[in-house]
Amino acid sequence: MADEPLFQIQNLHVSTPTTESEPGIEILKGVSLTVREGEVHALVGPDGSGKSTLASALLGSPEYGVTSGRIEFQGDDITDWATDVRGKAGLFLAFQYPQEIAGISVLSFLRQALSARKGIEISVSELRSMLTDWIERLEMDSSFVDRYLNEGFSDTEKRCNEILQMAILEPAMAILDNTDSELEIDALKMMASGVHAVRSNRPKLGTLAITCSEQLLDHLKPDHVHVLIDGCIAASGGPELTNQLQADGFESFA
Repeated sequence: MADEPLFQIQNLHVSTPTTESEPGIEILKGVSLTVREGEVHALVGPDGSGKSTLASALLGSPEYGVTSGRIEFQGDDITDWATDVRGKAGLFLAFQYPQEIAGISVLSFLRQALSARKGIEISVSELRSMLTDWIERLEMDSSFVDRYLNEGFSDTEKRCNEILQMAILEPAMAILDNTDSELEIDALKMMASGVHAVRSNRPKLGTLAITCSEQLLDHLKPDHVHVLIDGCIAASGGPELTNQLQADGFESFA
């Protein structure tokens, strides 16, 4: 693994926007963590701890504002970068609630996204060849790519689609925002297996999984675990933190 950080969050403070009638409310209160090439990090915490706010801030969502601190990716300060610029640079975010887009197939969406990511026009035949390989590896139905993006998809199919995007777009850093939400145990295993399949193909991929599921940690097997409580990282460590969470719950870190 490289000595230099692949992805770094430094003392990040994030608030809701200030309006004429109401001041912004601080949600993240100085979050810091570092991901190096090939590492898998998990950030866990109870509902309301700030996990989704962090994911939104890392995406560059205007819903929240970074009031201080910085986000670095491959040595660049990306705190003020637009969402699409972050994506083209190789930062991938799998959403908790992926957007449905009627009239746009999975194939068409991926072709546009990959062409933008690579800076060259990707042909349909070339992309179908790439998709065929990954659909087989992820044990998906071959008709999946011709369906409209997330329209009528089950929770499991939406997660499969996110993993498929991560495989095809070849990011350097992947952030998974509660992608295990509402999944049954078999679907959790499938999703974790998909992440491992992508990582086996791209061993330098950095991964940050944001979750409230202790079961996902069992299957994902992160190298580092961070516990987020009330907008602050209350503890960081190795896989042993998973055992403490399972034994004592989040209350032991409050």
